[in-house]
Amino acid sequence: MVPVSHVVAFGVAAVILIVIPGPNVMFAVGRALVLGRRAAVLSVAGTGAGTAVCLVGAAVGLGALLMAWAMLFLVVRIAGAVYLIWLGGMAIRGRRKLGESLRAGVPEGAQRRVVWQGFVVGATNPKTVVFFAAVLPQFAVPANGWLPVQFLVLGAIFPVLQVLSDVVWALGAASAREWFVRSPRRLEAVGATGGAMIIGVGTTVAFSGNG
Repeated sequence: MVPVSHVVAFGVAAVILIVIPGPNVMFAVGRALVLGRRAAVLSVAGTGAGTAVCLVGAAVGLGALLMAWAMLFLVVRIAGAVYLIWLGGMAIRGRRKLGESLRAGVPEGAQRRVVWQGFVVGATNPKTVVFFAAVLPQFAVPANGWLPVQFLVLGAIFPVLQVLSDVVWALGAASAREWFVRSPRRLEAVGATGGAMIIGVGTTVAFSGNG
């Protein structure tokens, strides 16, 4: 199986990538500012699930395929970027309704929608795709067994660390949001800011060659 030293080294590499805020972090922060703590945590759960899908894809070779086929990778990146920009625009449009949504909480149907939105963001995150396709294979040992299994064992560390890190970011942003909600104007401002952050993430993803 995978040597412990390789597991530790991969964990260190994953932490270095995760602590640098990227699309997943900024999306969670944006959701926290727009919808609050519960929605932010649900978003993190969604992005974590999306990351897990990226891992499985890399394990069966899809990650390498995306890296080798530039056009397919471009389509995935642009699709994720457009989705983020659309979500950000919707958040800005709905900023005046934040007071009502705060009092009512996140409805049951909306909870599933928030998780799904996070899933799409996590599954189309170029940074994660590149990491799994280009970095993960460097820590496997071909002589120690079937590579897809090694990729899954190693890669499972990544979404766990990512979720823990993103939850901290999301809860911190949600706590800061509580101060804003005491004033309707401040609440509208924070809603617009959260939407703008999500649009900014989408724009960055669209024009970043390597995520």
